[in-house]
Amino acid sequence: MCSETRPNAKPETVSGNTIKMKNENLDFINSLRVLATFAVIFLHVASEILYQYGSISNLDWWTGNIYDSSVRFCVPIFLMISGTLIFSKNYQSTGEFLKKRVLRILFPFLFWSIIYIATNLFQKFIHGEHLSLIEILKFIFMKLNSGASFHLWYIYMIIGLYLFFPIIGKWLHNSNINGIKYFLGIWLLTVIINLPFVGKLIPAINISYFSGYIGFPILGYYLNNISLKYDKKKVIYVLLSFIGILITIFGTYFATSYQGSFYEGFYSYLSLNVILVSVGIFLFFKDFVSFNSKVILFFSKYSYGTYLIHILVLTVLSKIGFTYTFVNPIIGIPITSVLCFIISTLIIWGVNKLPLGKYISG
Repeated sequence: MCSETRPNAKPETVSGNTIKMKNENLDFINSLRVLATFAVIFLHVASEILYQYGSISNLDWWTGNIYDSSVRFCVPIFLMISGTLIFSKNYQSTGEFLKKRVLRILFPFLFWSIIYIATNLFQKFIHGEHLSLIEILKFIFMKLNSGASFHLWYIYMIIGLYLFFPIIGKWLHNSNINGIKYFLGIWLLTVIINLPFVGKLIPAINISYFSGYIGFPILGYYLNNISLKYDKKKVIYVLLSFIGILITIFGTYFATSYQGSFYEGFYSYLSLNVILVSVGIFLFFKDFVSFNSKVILFFSKYSYGTYLIHILVLTVLSKIGFTYTFVNPIIGIPITSVLCFIISTLIIWGVNKLPLGKYISG
């Protein structure tokens, strides 16, 4: 959800497999960020259906499965954008980086966490649950510890990654293309090992240091630095995404049917099928999307705040009857998602206009 747009230094691969910098516009980042922001909202609207497997019609469940499977790239894309922007810049010190990056996301996160906590406490009050001061303080601490809303797990994760970014950045700036390929190769191996039954076939060598979400920012930086010479690249990128989405859809269906309840393993952001989709979409935008309309720039600028507030907006919409169920989910999911996306962004735009609003709007 990094909202910074930097049309400046972009690395490229040159002789000797080293990485050097050249000036090039990163216009595609704005469009990609807007797509990922909308995809998160779309995912959260559609996901409610999936856990109702067996108690709703097959058509409704398949609608949710197809929609949700199609947008699982959202979190990987956000992380790949962060890697593209942050690792392409040299910070003078670790302190400078932490001040510019961590504090920039921390204040809006804390503000909206307090709003979510206050909303939860208010709901308890109107339902007749009266808490003592000690109970209120315990509730606040618990929420801040685990997340005031379920979607805020991403902020906890990205803050953890940001603390590691200065080290990774120094390595990337002094590494060569083969060194980055080496890291990404082992990272993908950790993904494969986590596939069902595969881990039992692999020797118990601890390569967990290469695992987790840290691979996505490095992958974004790497993909942004390479120039593929294949013919019909557009077709290849679309096929990568299409194949990954199909694996997600049908893998989820067959696994869910087999166990009799919703199986979300294929939805994992660290699954090979989701990585495949994310790579295809990132490369497609990098090579073929270069426009920046005022609308794209507007939604891109407020994307972080939109992410923070959108669950609150979805909750309000639900209370007034706007959910995927107000019409057929085939139509209800897109309409609810678009409505939430626009309202959330407009609220953040309004907050940004207030005194000191830029520090809490995101």
